[in-house]
Amino acid sequence: MTTHTTNTTSTTETSTGKTVLVTGASSGIGEATARRLAADGHHVVLTARRTDRLDTVVAQLRDQGHSAEARGLDVTDRTAVSTLVDAVVADRGRLDVLVGNAGVMLLSRLDALLVDEWDRMLDVNVRGLLHGIAAVLPHFRAQGGGHVVTVASIGAHEVVPTSAVYSATKYAAWALTEGLRQESDPSIRVTTISPGVVASELADHITDPLAASAMETYRAASIPADAVARAVAFAVGQPADVDVNEIVVRPAAQR
Repeated sequence: MTTHTTNTTSTTETSTGKTVLVTGASSGIGEATARRLAADGHHVVLTARRTDRLDTVVAQLRDQGHSAEARGLDVTDRTAVSTLVDAVVADRGRLDVLVGNAGVMLLSRLDALLVDEWDRMLDVNVRGLLHGIAAVLPHFRAQGGGHVVTVASIGAHEVVPTSAVYSATKYAAWALTEGLRQESDPSIRVTTISPGVVASELADHITDPLAASAMETYRAASIPADAVARAVAFAVGQPADVDVNEIVVRPAAQR
């Protein structure tokens, strides 16, 4: 369990700003979302395992006059997720939004039998999301509202060769988020963001040569991570009685 913490710039909510926790915020969509929401006037809690990167982003945000903090977190550690969420609520008085962005994409054909990588995707993409939901729901209910934003994938809507396990985890993320929406009181808003090809380091961790080669062609057209961050900000910025349930955002050239 990582215990790294950077102190907040303020413990008081602004009249319009929300307290937002973003998982997987050290790069890519998570980092872009944290930057976008901080610029929109929210207090952003950036979490990830790579705390050195978090500290760099937080320092930049503060230099720009925004409110942000960094906290080390491994979403596969259920106790760590719960402890961190409780600590944020204790420090800030409430938590308004969870952006469940942490994820891994270790593509391969099933007959490659990369079982350890299957397990890693299940742990991060499914259990990590569940850990976040379990940690925030009691607080959302107690304070009378909250917002869960899940960053899924276009893989939640399609399967291609090498994506079977990854798509399965993203289908699961979509289903979990939709189930939460249906089960929740109207005061709890629920959004799924499903990005297509995004310029990020996500594909850099693919170890299977066949899948890595296929990704070079598949990722020929991409959108910047901020395009997804803008979609998250749109959902978060709606009035309390408006629940944006799902957004699919991808390159215009991706068909």
